Amino acid sequence: MAGTAPLAASTVPHPRRPSASASGCGAGPGAVRHWYENDLGWATVPAAPGEPLRLVTGVRFDVLEVPARAGVRALGHLTPGSPVALQGDRMRLLVAAGSAEELPGLLAWLEWGAPALDLDLRALGAGGAMDAPARPGPAVTGIRPPCGSAGAPGGPVQGAAAWLRPPESGCEVEASLPTLSAMGGVGSAPDLVRLVNTVATECHRVRLRRVGRGPENNQAFASS
Repeated sequence: MAGTAPLAASTVPHPRRPSASASGCGAGPGAVRHWYENDLGWATVPAAPGEPLRLVTGVRFDVLEVPARAGVRALGHLTPGSPVALQGDRMRLLVAAGSAEELPGLLAWLEWGAPALDLDLRALGAGGAMDAPARPGPAVTGIRPPCGSAGAPGGPVQGAAAWLRPPESGCEVEASLPTLSAMGGVGSAPDLVRLVNTVATECHRVRLRRVGRGPENNQAFASS
């Protein structure tokens, strides 16, 4: 792992910007909920006033949540139709339902299961939920700030989730999600084993870089 250059912040792709008609700018939460429930067939958790809509995990998909810098390396293991969301400095990779239950055993099999390792990697499965990103619109090239950014009409929405790779209306999401059944090259779905090994490796590198910038390390460099 020595000599591995840290990922620049600019390597994290920008999310798709929500269209005014489908996001909080110009449309109520009911329109976004309708898109998820009717167009995609995804279950949602009713949002309390002032709270974001949430998507139920463990039914159509599970979620691997990792630091965004670690998730960037995993994008190459996904198909173009495999949804990925961003929220703050966290990336959420949609994977096959049931993957959350398989994660501890899979990490142990890949020898990432040592108790001392804090990979900052977690899974959301049955009984869980994630914040629902706004429905994405056509890509825009910096003509105006996206809805929810500072300077956009309606004010900033700190920490709002956004789609980096959005799901497609009318498409069955399951066929594009990483799954254990893809081991050995069976089917067209991405291999969950390769994905987990990649994000675990990158999470470990992110952790090592963070530890390397700690006070003790800085003192050692200053005195050398």
